[in-house]
Amino acid sequence: MKIRKTLLTRVLKSRAKLLSAGSMMALCVGASVALAPLTLHAQNFESTQRQMLDNVVAVVNDDVIMRSELNERIAQIEQQAQAQGGNLPPRSQLAEQVLERMVMDEIQLQMAREANLSVDDTELNRQLRTIAESNGMTLDQFADAIEADGMSLASVREEIRREMLMRQVQQRQISQRVSVSERDVERFLSQQPSQQGQSFIEETRARHVLVELTPTRDENQARSRAEQARQRLQQGEDFAAVAREFSDDRGSAMNGGELGWVRPGQTVPAFEEAMTSLSPNQLSEPVRSQFGYHVIEVLERRRQDVTEESRREQVRQAIFQRRANEELQTWQREIREQAFVDIRL
Repeated sequence: MKIRKTLLTRVLKSRAKLLSAGSMMALCVGASVALAPLTLHAQNFESTQRQMLDNVVAVVNDDVIMRSELNERIAQIEQQAQAQGGNLPPRSQLAEQVLERMVMDEIQLQMAREANLSVDDTELNRQLRTIAESNGMTLDQFADAIEADGMSLASVREEIRREMLMRQVQQRQISQRVSVSERDVERFLSQQPSQQGQSFIEETRARHVLVELTPTRDENQARSRAEQARQRLQQGEDFAAVAREFSDDRGSAMNGGELGWVRPGQTVPAFEEAMTSLSPNQLSEPVRSQFGYHVIEVLERRRQDVTEESRREQVRQAIFQRRANEELQTWQREIREQAFVDIRL
């Protein structure tokens, strides 16, 4: 939903190393000349096996995505789904969905490299600590939880670094495409007559699971997946675990689906209308917006005292955030269309 600092982790690249030709030659030192053809055959066999095990599944501009990378990503998703009792689409469909996400990531990371963007270790460590604390853990507890999911802290660090780079690219691009005028602020305030002249604004702390529509997931499949997530939550499963498994909003999923405190006008109308109608601790039916299907839970509400000037600034920021969310989808479609992508599944 929002361009946020919290990030969703995924498994990183950790390819298995095959025995090198140099090692093969070392094993044959002192062997008779008659064994040379056998050694050569073994090397050729190894090379053939390597080609069979790994090949290019997508070309993205000047870079490639290897089958081993795709398989590792899929394996991590399958492992998490198995651990949490979730259901996944057929393997071929899952591969298409995961590969498309990897393609979009690669396009944005290429843009980050071209812009010479970077994330230093201090900033990265601060983000890790924030994620751990938002999940009610110390950094050591967070590392233990990651390892229990079959990952390492080092791999998660690098994945978060990648996510932060993509966020930088998104924020740079979207901030140039979105503006909010004083007339926009006045129009919004005029549509909120019940708050005219008052010195407070109501905020809602909510969390959600978002299921997007994709080229390989149609309307019915997306709604069905959202329904499945809702049923799991109704059965008492941990919201954070379900969000990590089901949610396509990677920014909030790592944070257990939490969106923090949301102000009026900050989310898209369909989401805000559904969220406003909920009581604390109530779960929504799947809600359709331009982003896909949301399952929303309101945690609590509060009133914040504000001056007229600060209220106008909050409205301005809320309008900007909503427009940025909408513009992000448009921008991502554009860069996908402009990139050279050759899918070879």
